[in-house]
Amino acid sequence: MTCKDKIVEILNDLVALRSSYPPGDTEAISTYTSQRLRKVGYKTEIHTRTPPIDNVVAKIGEGKPSIVFNAHTDTIAIADQSEWNTDPYSATLVGDNIYGVGAGNCKGSMAVQIWLAEEIARRGGPKLGEIVFTFVGDEENLGPDGLSYLRDEKIIKPEVLICGAQTQLQAIFEERGVIWVEIITTGSGAHAGEPENGDNAINRMVRIVNLLERDLSPILAQRRRGALRSTMNIGTIKGGTNTNAVPSHCRIEIDRRLLPEEPISEAVSEIENVLIASDEPDQSWSVNLLTGTKGFSSPANAPSVNAFHKSISKITGKPIRDVVAIGASDARYFADDGIVAMTFGPGHAKDGHKPNEFVPVGDLEKAAQIQLAVIEEILGLKN
Repeated sequence: MTCKDKIVEILNDLVALRSSYPPGDTEAISTYTSQRLRKVGYKTEIHTRTPPIDNVVAKIGEGKPSIVFNAHTDTIAIADQSEWNTDPYSATLVGDNIYGVGAGNCKGSMAVQIWLAEEIARRGGPKLGEIVFTFVGDEENLGPDGLSYLRDEKIIKPEVLICGAQTQLQAIFEERGVIWVEIITTGSGAHAGEPENGDNAINRMVRIVNLLERDLSPILAQRRRGALRSTMNIGTIKGGTNTNAVPSHCRIEIDRRLLPEEPISEAVSEIENVLIASDEPDQSWSVNLLTGTKGFSSPANAPSVNAFHKSISKITGKPIRDVVAIGASDARYFADDGIVAMTFGPGHAKDGHKPNEFVPVGDLEKAAQIQLAVIEEILGLKN
């Protein structure tokens, strides 16, 4: 069986194992992966902080350097299956693409990494150091019970981290940080027939949103680092209880993407300062950081960076391109650890997180060949 055929077979298995978030249950897919890698000689463990979010850690070799490959096992939930042209839980080959939920994000990368793990074992393991494969849940929930947990508990200590992602077969060595911030406004309730007797919290929030768009958005638009840029998006708004009542509470959540050099505390303060400068009473609003992580930027001259560039050019026959990560990967949890972190994998980010998600079969095979060549160059294989 060829490399491509094996990867497609693995991807078929992975797509059929349901692991959507919510609810985030990754027990079945973790059991499949752990058993498969244990069978070929890996020391495998399943680590869980919050059941049923399981995380697989599989190791071969020992000592330093420690190179960690990572892919997440959870997928987005399917809102409306009728929007799919194929069965989303069955990997379907149409032309040169495989369709199915998670085929691109991130089970395509996961299938490639499982093949890579098995090929490394077949060739006797690394001559130098250790290779670790982590297959984690909770990434679609920003990862606190997934790769972040493995880092915090020191279960893995990589010198090099490669997170699987849809990067068009280009390695991404820097990535924006992300914070989620809530703003809560308060007022006082009243009957809708006499709104002047109340203090409308939704109206207050509308004024605040307009101020953020007027005063902060233009500043963020000027912040760029190469192809990276600062952004702000108001993603949710909730307020009121009944149409016939003046609402006393309103809440929004903001997604703010940060350049690697932007501190989280300053990003939160910028939002808060807009409200402080407003005419809204201080006691009528609050700004709270829900979660957040910094961006990262890996050294351009690191041996692993050079190895990726060399392998990508050789195997794809195309020049290295600057590809910007639209989203945030779990690699950002290692931003302060002084390691080389990157994302790499098959497919395009625009083809994930939507109905009829797919990954090109050719990308799967090339992603496997590129990463195998990187391992051969920086660690070597015994056989």
